[in-house]
Amino acid sequence: MKDYYQILGVEKSASKEEIKRAFRKLAHKYHPDKSGGDEAKFKEANEAYQVLSNEQKRAQYDQFGSTGGFSGQGGGFGGFDFSDFARQGGAQFDFGDIFGDIFGGGQRTKRGRDISVDIMISFKESIFGTEKVFLISKVGKCDTCAGSGADKGSKLKKCETCNGQGKIRENRRSFIGQITSVRECNTCYGKGEVPEEVCPDCAGAGVKKKSEEIKVAVPPGIEHGEMIRLAGRGEAIPGGPSGDLYIKVHVEPSQTFRREGSDLSMDLPIKLSEALLGAEKKLKTLDGEVTLKVPAGVAPGERLRVRGKGVPAGRGRGDLLIKIKFDLPKKLSRRAQKLIQELEEEGL
Repeated sequence: MKDYYQILGVEKSASKEEIKRAFRKLAHKYHPDKSGGDEAKFKEANEAYQVLSNEQKRAQYDQFGSTGGFSGQGGGFGGFDFSDFARQGGAQFDFGDIFGDIFGGGQRTKRGRDISVDIMISFKESIFGTEKVFLISKVGKCDTCAGSGADKGSKLKKCETCNGQGKIRENRRSFIGQITSVRECNTCYGKGEVPEEVCPDCAGAGVKKKSEEIKVAVPPGIEHGEMIRLAGRGEAIPGGPSGDLYIKVHVEPSQTFRREGSDLSMDLPIKLSEALLGAEKKLKTLDGEVTLKVPAGVAPGERLRVRGKGVPAGRGRGDLLIKIKFDLPKKLSRRAQKLIQELEEEGL
């Protein structure tokens, strides 16, 4: 006796939904019309599903190990009852949900192609934000007919290709019998109507290749490599929504500043005497010139902080961190040597 639970790979306590998912997975894997399919295993999985998805057959199978006549023998699907498959437990079952990937079924909303562009901004623009304007070439809505495909003043008439239905039914034969699929009409793009006189610029398509000016607001604090998405600014298609435009931002590196999260950092070279005695230094920041007070006795590598001069973050900004750098002189004049000796006598 076949173990239908083992065939589907489910426990005996599996719910209807778990059984359905298991069968769907096996149906996709073993369907004979697919590369690498296995008709025997497909029929076996179907046989197991037919029993375990039906409450009465499942109860009989669990009690007696059979269903009183159901078997996998015979041609085609081996006793496959389509009406029973479509209405398990009194509920509508989506046949296309399982076989849609195999036969191309399932109605998906068409949309235009997503496109991407790259832009370059300066380091300062990445901190404070900016606005960029550029041209792209893409398929967009026809400006003459605003995407309708109709000449100015033209009336609409019923599409003869689909007889005004907006959809075309197609039949094809398969080893399981005749399969009927429905697709959108390519003449009216699902509208059921076409213009009596088509737009001369787009030949009635409603879309055409053109150049379009794009204006994008780059937000403050954007980082190198981040993407900005402009919904609906991608390529257009007849009878459907446009795709999206993705803008990848490249930030030119700064010769002075480095980014550390919401803080900026920079190096400040000073003299040994300034490190020992302290000093006031003029700094050029992204906000303009500021005066930094270097305390006496500062150590090399020590960081001084200027608050609020970093990257915008939330309602505030990060800080500017200044790393102190100074080199010890390799050669000293006689006067300098004498002064150092005096410092040594002072115990310094």
